[in-house]
This record gives sequence, C-alpha cells and structure tokens, in this order.
Amino acid sequence: MKTPIRDFARRYAEGNALRLHMPGHKGAGFLGLEPLDITEIDGADSLYEAGGIIRESEQNASALFGCRTFYSTEGSSQCIRAMLYLAALEARQRGKRPLIAAGRNAHKTFLSAAALLDLEVLWLCPPGQGSYLSCKPDVPFLEAVLLEQKPTAVYLTSPDYLGNVAELEALAAVCHQHGVLLLVDNAHGAYLRFLPESRHPIDLGADLCCDSAHKTLPVLTGGAYLHISGNAPPVFSQQAKNALALFGSTSPSYLILQSLDQANAYLAGDYRDRLGVFASQVQRLRDRLTARGYCLLGDEPLKLTLGTKPYGYEGRQLARILFEKGLVCEFSDPDFAVMMLTPETGEEGLRLLEGALCSIPPRAPISEKPPAFHLPRQVMSIREAVLSPCKTIPAAEGLGRIQAAPSVGCPPAVPMVVCGERIDSHVLQCFSYYGIQTCTVVIP
Repeated sequence: MKTPIRDFARRYAEGNALRLHMPGHKGAGFLGLEPLDITEIDGADSLYEAGGIIRESEQNASALFGCRTFYSTEGSSQCIRAMLYLAALEARQRGKRPLIAAGRNAHKTFLSAAALLDLEVLWLCPPGQGSYLSCKPDVPFLEAVLLEQKPTAVYLTSPDYLGNVAELEALAAVCHQHGVLLLVDNAHGAYLRFLPESRHPIDLGADLCCDSAHKTLPVLTGGAYLHISGNAPPVFSQQAKNALALFGSTSPSYLILQSLDQANAYLAGDYRDRLGVFASQVQRLRDRLTARGYCLLGDEPLKLTLGTKPYGYEGRQLARILFEKGLVCEFSDPDFAVMMLTPETGEEGLRLLEGALCSIPPRAPISEKPPAFHLPRQVMSIREAVLSPCKTIPAAEGLGRIQAAPSVGCPPAVPMVVCGERIDSHVLQCFSYYGIQTCTVVIP
C-alpha cells in the first residue's frame, strides 16, 4: 500500500530546500527528526481541507477499516469531541434536543465536549459493575433506558481501561430498533479490526467510533482515527472534517500524519497473521498465569488486567515490584495492574513478563474492597459548572461542594464525580480509597 504523506516528506527533506516557512527549526535541530517535520507547504495538502496526499492516505485507511476514516493528530480526544458534535448536529436536524445516554466510565474529554456543546447527559450506571472504570450495560438494561428516557444517542467506552468489552453487536441492534445512534470510544481497540474475526465497533454496528492508533498500533502518540459507518446518517461524512477542525489545531503534526500514513502499509502487510499468532500467545500466557494463582479480568485480547488483591498485593504495589524488575505497567490502582501488549512486545517480551510475575510469591489475599459506586446528585449542568469560577481545595474538605472541572489525571482519566455534581460522603470515601488529594469545586 502506498504511503503518500511519508514519501512526500522524505522527498522534501532530501531536497535540502531553504525553508522560508514554519517550523522555526528549519529542518535542523537537536532530535534528528526535524527534517521530516513540515507544515502545509505546496504539495503537502492540508488536514481539514484534504484533497491531495492526505486525502489519498485517509482513503487507504478507509479501505483497511471498511468505513469512512479520518485522521486526528490530537488523539481520540479530538475525535470524541467531533463525534458528539456530529451527534448533536444530527439530532438538531431532526428537530430534537440532543440527549446523550453515556456510560459513566466516559473519559474526561467527554465532559469537556458536553460542556462546550451544552449537551444534556444521562448517565448509564448498570448495577454490579465492581469499579468506576467499568460500564457494561446489557440489552435489557439499555432497552429500558431507551424506552423510558428516549435519548438521541448512546455513548459507550469499549474496551474500557480494564479490558472489558461491551456486547456491541446486540447493543447496536437495540439502539437502531429505537432510532438511536451508537457512538463508541474505542480508543484502546484499533487492532480489533484485524483479528481473525473482527471485533471492531464499526463492524459490530456502531455509527461512529474513535480509535487511538497510538495506543495499540505502531503510531506516534497523538495519532487517532475517526470512523464513520456506511449506514450512518450522511451528515456525518459530510461534516466530519468541519467537526474535527472545530476542535483541532490549525497546525497538525506532520510527523504524526506520516506515522498514520506508514501504519497503512504496516496493516496491509502481514499484520493480521502476526496479530493472530500473538493473540494466541497472550491467551496461553493468561491461562498459565491463572494456573499460577493470578486473577485475570477483562476479555480484550491484548490487555492483561490483574486483579491483584486475591494474590496478596495492591495493584500499585505489584506495579512497583514489576517496575523494579524493569517492566512498566500502563496503569495501576489499589485493585488492578494493567498491561497493554502488542505484537511489538514480542514473544521475548511475554517471556520476560511471565518470568517477572512468576517470581513474585503469592501472599494471603487482601479482603478490602473498593467502595460501591454511587451516582452523586447533579445540581448544576455540566456546562454551567465548567464555566463557573472555581478553585482547587483538599479533597477531604469537599463535602457539600459542587465539582467544577474534572481533576483526574490520565491514566485513567475517568472522573469519579463529574462537573455539576455535589460531593457527598460516598465521594469522599472514593477520594480516600483511590488517593485523590485535591478536587476542583465551584466558588459559591
């Protein structure tokens, strides 16, 4: 498969032209990659008005993913905002006020988009999820919500940070039976399209989804995709570039664009075969670790999530032990240690990981459980809270205050209390359990 963006940048770098344009390093500098770092010069095309090499590259990506695919150089965050804008636009075209039924484990970018677009949000909180990071509604639960609340779109995160994958095919069918759009934050699952049997949200019926290419494919940080189903309302494809431009920089990184472009050739090669083999190797590793006594969670093929307390360790403690052995986890908290794997990890990487985990002796199980999730009371709209004067205070002093901006870091970037909700005693318990030291609250 051709790589038009990468090839153009290389030809330009090799030409040694006098660069009387941005960036200021002029093709020279300290990192070694500056010659390939260009801007929208003649022939380089323009991301949000693509009609040349970027358009050709996005068409290549579209062919690989089997849908309309557009590039983002600002991660899935830019795509999430664009998805919500498109969903709101489509609802207003039908004369409806946008109402988004969203899984409570939404990334904090969802909240900033809801604030900017002044969206009404209905939180989906199925019982018995076990962690604020998880939200897997089943068909009866979702159908009851659709019948009672009549949202214009459903927004789910799948896979979530712990590797749980929603039953998207069945959920999509229910959404479409009720004339409701399905939007999926698939930031952790770009590779799902290329498994022996695709598990990608678009193939399972989603109308819109985003993939963080950089999370699971060999793409530079910030590279992402916005995918639009062929069955989606036409306005989505018509307005996709405008939606992305609304939330994106006018100076998108050409290094990231080259990386996305090169990924097309990578995916069109032997990646499917390599991925299938590696996924089988990971499954065998999961089986061996389970036999060893580890508790593994989630059903995402390339994510290894350990529920560490049954093995006698808090998640952060086990992650520190692995760090001291030269292995760095993606995420850990009191209950879990999460590792993200790709074929680039390789068989040798899996061997090192298994050796390190098996060298950690089991201990008496830890019985302490996280606080059960409780939905705080919404007393102010998301937009009003985000745009209100605010200040940061010690979390222990937040009782009765109204949450302003989400103050959780990334990872996992999933707020326990969202903008406009009142902090109650249960929230304080969660703050204490998860080590949240400060919160940002509305100034009365």
